Amino acid sequence: SEHYNLIKKALESGKHVLCEAPITINRDEFKELCDIAKSTGCVLMDSIRTAFSTAYDRLLLLIKSGLIGDIKSIDVTCTSLKDQTYITDKSWNSICAWGPNAMLPIFQILGTKYVTKHITSKISDVNLNYDLFTKIDFLYPDAVASIKVGQGVKAEGEMIISGTKGYIYVPAPWWKTDYFEVRFEDPCNNKRYFYQLEGEGIRYELVAFRNSILNKKRYNYIEPDVSHEFVSVIQDFYDRKDISFIL
Repeated sequence: SEHYNLIKKALESGKHVLCEAPITINRDEFKELCDIAKSTGCVLMDSIRTAFSTAYDRLLLLIKSGLIGDIKSIDVTCTSLKDQTYITDKSWNSICAWGPNAMLPIFQILGTKYVTKHITSKISDVNLNYDLFTKIDFLYPDAVASIKVGQGVKAEGEMIISGTKGYIYVPAPWWKTDYFEVRFEDPCNNKRYFYQLEGEGIRYELVAFRNSILNKKRYNYIEPDVSHEFVSVIQDFYDRKDISFIL
């Protein structure tokens, strides 16, 4: 909730900004910050380490190559258990802490032009803007996708990408992956892919940020329309649009 004012101040001071996604929780504020970054010649970049990891990049390339056929379904889970005793208005809720990570592969593989979405959340009794668990279902013209995120619910943090020829399984925690499997009807054709991950990926992210500044060129590890859609979905959560609640 404080990103907008802090980023605006930094950009207007001529500073480049690497910001934990979502950049804002409001579409108009996001657009304004992008306009300021453009006018000041500054870099404004989402910080999602997964997007910069070698394994994730190779996974996207394999999908684009058609190895598993046309993508028809993507299921992504990101959860962690957090002590609920200290929830305040300043606390990062589940959809902000995990939502962009979970939505990243969906929007980068299927795009941001989904037909409909529906949000289902379990809200904390202490803070009505703090979701202990949220599930979002996206319907595309030729595919479906869903994310499950939570800081009050624990589940297997895996990702499954289903295609017409096979599927890709990324074990937990998929967002820190250095390994994934491509699986087919005939197990003999299955293949495992291993890529070393230095630390938790922050090194790759900082290199991309540095190169963007030095070369005055945006390196689109996370495309602008994807960043915008993170903000759009999260704003709908706060505006109670396309949302249902569970007890």
